[in-house]
Amino acid sequence: MPELKPVYKRILLKLSGESLLGKSSYGIDLETAKSIAREMKEITGLGVQVAIMIGGGNIFRGVSGTAAGMDRASADYMGLLATIMNGIALQDALEKGGVFTRHVSAIEIKAVAEPFVRRRVIRHLDKGRVVIFSAGIGSPYFTTDTAAALRALEIKAQVILKATKVDGVYTADPMVDKTAKKFSTIKYLDVIKKGLKVMDTTAISLCKDNELPIIVFNLKKKGNIKKAVLGQKVGTKIY
Repeated sequence: MPELKPVYKRILLKLSGESLLGKSSYGIDLETAKSIAREMKEITGLGVQVAIMIGGGNIFRGVSGTAAGMDRASADYMGLLATIMNGIALQDALEKGGVFTRHVSAIEIKAVAEPFVRRRVIRHLDKGRVVIFSAGIGSPYFTTDTAAALRALEIKAQVILKATKVDGVYTADPMVDKTAKKFSTIKYLDVIKKGLKVMDTTAISLCKDNELPIIVFNLKKKGNIKKAVLGQKVGTKIY
């Protein structure tokens, strides 16, 4: 049987902060980070160039701070700093797993991360290093979903892999509505029209305008990332 080859040479993996929770309700589960690192080693071993946009919801979410009465900008900056903490933890797990890594922050914090310089990031990817993006785009009012779409376009990624807790895009939240139906594929405009909470509207619009596909899949099921890069059917494809 011929060995399957990746259909994507360069990907951007969008990881929510919650993906680092494991079975905990708060913080970073190091075993979960190590599990992600093992999958990244396998993917890079196939010759796939990987960038990761990390969220911070496992530590602090700007929207929750705003709901508690904080100024939106202040709350969002706290959320961005949480993503940097996650980036440090993920980088440590990747490097201990034998994966060469660079941590790039949109907020200047030279002691722990490089500043974002597009050409330098592309050079890292060309050399086989996994690049971890933290701090979104460095500004409040923009989600890490929008940052993921923007960075994916800047580095010329061929696809965004959106890791979630469910195995694709549904008509409603399948964790709440047991009658929710799963889409195997769905168009950008339909995601917006139906108000599906996959990624925010700005992120979806950016991908639509630049014809950048998004694959939404369940991160907890091992092997899904590999299946996605090999072009096998997994999750939901937004196109």
